[in-house]
Amino acid sequence: MKIGIACLVGAYILSQFYRAFLAVLTPDLGADLGATAGDLAVASGLWFLAFAALQIPVGAALDRLGPRRTAAALLGLAGGGGALVFALAQTPQHVMIAMTLIGAGCSPVLMAAYVIFARVYPPRIFATLAGATIGLGSLGNVLSAAPLAALVQAVGWRVSLGGLAAVTVLVAVVLWVAVRDPAPADAGPARGSVLDLLRMPVLWPVLLMMFAGYGPAASLRGLWAGPYARDLYGADAGTIGWVTLAMGLAMVAGSFAYGPADRLFGTRKWVVFCGNAVVLGALLLLAWDPGAGLVRATALLAVAGFFGSAFAMIMAHGRAFVPPHLTGRGVTLVNMFGIGGAGLMQFASRPIHAGASDPEAAFRALFLFFAAIVALGLLAYLFARDSRD
Repeated sequence: MKIGIACLVGAYILSQFYRAFLAVLTPDLGADLGATAGDLAVASGLWFLAFAALQIPVGAALDRLGPRRTAAALLGLAGGGGALVFALAQTPQHVMIAMTLIGAGCSPVLMAAYVIFARVYPPRIFATLAGATIGLGSLGNVLSAAPLAALVQAVGWRVSLGGLAAVTVLVAVVLWVAVRDPAPADAGPARGSVLDLLRMPVLWPVLLMMFAGYGPAASLRGLWAGPYARDLYGADAGTIGWVTLAMGLAMVAGSFAYGPADRLFGTRKWVVFCGNAVVLGALLLLAWDPGAGLVRATALLAVAGFFGSAFAMIMAHGRAFVPPHLTGRGVTLVNMFGIGGAGLMQFASRPIHAGASDPEAAFRALFLFFAAIVALGLLAYLFARDSRD
């Protein structure tokens, strides 16, 4: 079981890599394919929406077929195939198709690990295990920054993506061999659906916080940090790599810091609330003066990344209310709101960015847009019932 979990963490590194690597490829895809920042916003949004759209069927498959077959099949076929399509892309539309496939392929990986945690380990350590998984998986965030920029400069983006396609298929084969499915839940009725979960009022504030809490940091790290550094500060691919690396490392550290925080402070709700209040403050400072300096901007992006890494804690908050026989559907429902929110925000951010009169006004509007979403999420979360295992 532990070997299988380690393999799922490796697959999640790939998932984190794929959701964040477009920021570094911005200059190359613009030069070779004519892809604009708006085109990449759509491509990145399609990754998240494809990922989110599959969460309901993935949840059912995790409960019925188990993590092994669900994760290995989708990652190998859709994830590996999508990376190959990306490597062969000739137009921005090909990149959009590739990102849709990759998003579908990555959709079951993290939730497969969470189902194992929920069924094998004590509930009180779920947040710690979930946070550690995200923290280790966020190394993909790091690899998609300066290391990817160096690789692309050395061999080109097409060869890089071709190699990633091969790695993705190899990881899927390892999952098929190494992952062991946990015993099915023996509590609760034999049948159930996500509709049973949506009828639970206690889940809705948590779902709304997941929607508002994950999308801004993910959108900035995976998409807008690159154009921001390029358009306002003239950053090249190498500099963009270092800016995104700083934010990526902050997100890794944040995931580990959030993991045991519920046991340390005796609450999940207020850990999440206070952390996202700091995110709101960082976004407002970025909006106040987007062009104040690259060092200041990078530091504020890192603050938003660190305190915006409450994904695992919000997941643990919601999972505590889910009946055991609906564990797969429950964790994927919460995940759908987070990933779907990120996708919708990236679609919505395109016209906001394009409609501004100059780059500084464009990014001020973007930061205010993300700040407003976080503020609304915090307002809804005030009505959440705390959960402790």
